[in-house]
Amino acid sequence: MSRPAEQFITPAEYLEREREADSRSEYLNGRIYAMSGASLRHNRIVAGLAVALGVQLRRKPCEPFFGDMRVKINPTGLYTYPDVVVVCGEPQLEDQHFDTLLNPAVIIEVLSASTEAYDRGEKFAHYRALGSLTDYLLVAQDKPRIEHYCRQANGQWLYSASEGLEAHIEIATIGCALPFAEIYERVEFSDS
Repeated sequence: MSRPAEQFITPAEYLEREREADSRSEYLNGRIYAMSGASLRHNRIVAGLAVALGVQLRRKPCEPFFGDMRVKINPTGLYTYPDVVVVCGEPQLEDQHFDTLLNPAVIIEVLSASTEAYDRGEKFAHYRALGSLTDYLLVAQDKPRIEHYCRQANGQWLYSASEGLEAHIEIATIGCALPFAEIYERVEFSDS
């Protein structure tokens, strides 16, 4: 017996389903990929980022979004939900539903064991295709550590990393310095 042909869906079909769904999923090349839920630690880190960015971006031309802001990477066709997105200037949205951002300036992903390789590799390759993206940050959950990729004028990405609760990360492109003590507030780390 032959296997049934794999069914591919269009981006429009994905968006229609996604807007009615109870859970989030990514879309690429006709396929839908379910996203898993986040841990308590993950949510506390995103909340810390929300507070720090929200305060520092008040009365600035940049605006943060958290968790449920879908982003489309036009050059590759990926639809995804970064943990944190910052848009500067007027948000460019895909359609009249106002729920799919096209021009993020900063994307932040909180790493987990199940997504770390994807966030560092294939997903970052998609993100690099965004002309608007200036900064990509990877935030660890198991220790206070943030890795920062900043796009340079020549298109190359400059890497830096900071670690420890006394550290902070500078995102010069949006005029923010994020103290790790605030980002990781209420996050407990195991000694192992």
